[in-house]
Amino acid sequence: MLELAGIVILGIIAQWFAWRLKLPAILPLILIGLLVGPISTLFTADGAKLIEPIWNGEKGLFPGEGLYYFVSLAISIILFEGGLTLKQSEIRNVGPVITKLITLGSLVTFFGASMAAHYIFSLSWQVSFLFSALIIVTGPTVITPILRNIPLKKDLSTVLKWEGILIDPIGALAAVLVFEFISVGEGHGYTQTALIEFGKILLFGFTFGFTFAHGLVFAIKRNFIPHYLLNVVSLSVVLLVFIQSDFFAHESGLLAVVVMGMVMGNMNLPNIKELLYFKESLSVLLISILFILLSANINIADLELIYNWKTLGLFAIIVFLIRPIGVFLSAMGSNLSFNEKLFIGWVGPRGIVAAGIASLFGSKLLAKGEPGAEYITPLVFMIVLGTVLLNATTARLFAKLVGVFLKNSEGILIVGASKVSRLIGEYLYKNNRHVVLIDNNRTNIDKAKKLGLEAINANIYADNLADNIELSDIGYLMALTGNVDINSYAISKFQKQFGENGAFRLVSAEEMNNPENNPKEGLFSHTDDFVKLMETSRNYPNIHEIELNDLEHYEGLIEITKADPDIIPLFLKDLEGDIKIISSFSKDFTDIIAGYQLAYLGKPFESDITK
Repeated sequence: MLELAGIVILGIIAQWFAWRLKLPAILPLILIGLLVGPISTLFTADGAKLIEPIWNGEKGLFPGEGLYYFVSLAISIILFEGGLTLKQSEIRNVGPVITKLITLGSLVTFFGASMAAHYIFSLSWQVSFLFSALIIVTGPTVITPILRNIPLKKDLSTVLKWEGILIDPIGALAAVLVFEFISVGEGHGYTQTALIEFGKILLFGFTFGFTFAHGLVFAIKRNFIPHYLLNVVSLSVVLLVFIQSDFFAHESGLLAVVVMGMVMGNMNLPNIKELLYFKESLSVLLISILFILLSANINIADLELIYNWKTLGLFAIIVFLIRPIGVFLSAMGSNLSFNEKLFIGWVGPRGIVAAGIASLFGSKLLAKGEPGAEYITPLVFMIVLGTVLLNATTARLFAKLVGVFLKNSEGILIVGASKVSRLIGEYLYKNNRHVVLIDNNRTNIDKAKKLGLEAINANIYADNLADNIELSDIGYLMALTGNVDINSYAISKFQKQFGENGAFRLVSAEEMNNPENNPKEGLFSHTDDFVKLMETSRNYPNIHEIELNDLEHYEGLIEITKADPDIIPLFLKDLEGDIKIISSFSKDFTDIIAGYQLAYLGKPFESDITK
């Protein structure tokens, strides 16, 4: 009981320190696991570990293969939660790159790392290929915390996020096939077995994931599941899908839960956010327990085995040679710049799937007496710990060095997805600005998505909104709701994070009637509040542009909009097409020249005043 409680307490403490230091939690978790595991044998009185994961005599938490069953079930929940976050709309521009990364990039890692392990450590080809299959994966548990702390272009963060989630079942599948090769033996018998297993994994993984996803969504929409049981029923279905798929095709469960998560995440499910929050909280707890357990399960002899220069050489080849080669080959012909490819090649931390399956297969092969099997677990953990440590400490600096770090975040977050917000968002999107709408009204969000806009169904008061990777390049904040309190809260809460270049809100009715109280963060005009915007958008649902001659021409038009309730100024577009938000002060622009354009909502200006 003391050990179980200690693992949970230490895990949450590690998560808190990771949050404070802006590091992936996996780093302190592994270090704690090593400290209470193999390292503790150096100072305990009887030379035993403080925490022994596998039952050994009178000490241990899990008998037999109990630890690995727990690890497998926990990983299934983590990957399902990751699958829920994958939105098809995110990959419009980078879909081919992601596909190549999880196919061609995986092959480069598979063959490159196996050759390095074989020639550096003189391991058999079978064990070398198993090692390389295990380190194919990157993993959402380590990628996500890194991306949250680095402002990047949306396409760049999307590539890394999708690769981290989709490549986990790919790596697991490759590891299973190699393990089968070692178990069955070389020759025709293996070839036939491998093809059959590969086909079964794909068949049952996709079938179970797709079918149960639609079944669960149907049950939720038809209210067959009471609200208070929604999360736990969903959890039980995920576990059922995993074990059922795994029963019919060994190791197909991971693919099934990822497919299930992706399908549900892209369906019109009203409870998706609530489900995601629950799974996210559960994933944090499971990750905290898993990494401590798996790290503690390593023995001091395993660490001594790889304590040499060969290990450093293997790590360098995998991280600084094989990973970049795989990325550059996968990104050939894409819209990614050379520096963006360089950054993706630098960021490739391994995560929970690599560590979990390595412990499972390593111990099984060791029990069978496979030569070199003792290297599997420690080498994989070395890659996991080394890549996490490297990327967690250098990713932000490297992003700045190669020029992918967004010094000026140009994305725009619009709070509220009403009709006028959608009109404005659509205009910004058509003018090549990354715009995200947020609203807790599902209907508004659905309408925004039908227009091709990126929209998030969330509550502005949610604590985890700031952790959303999709908002990493946001630099402007526009609060456009009809609630004065929500608009003011959005400015005060998120101005520093999302409004570094400008945070604006609509003026209230009181402020509109008293121009002297015109707030500095006022948006568009001090004579137009939410009600006037909505009325104008209903009567004139179009955003027009008018070319300007000079500053005097602009100021004259602004004065006209103050007197005409059917015209509301919105943006100023310069000669390069860059969009600037007009504040209610309307005194921010002094360098307007011929060719600039004023974007406005409402009826068109009369022809005799446009020049």
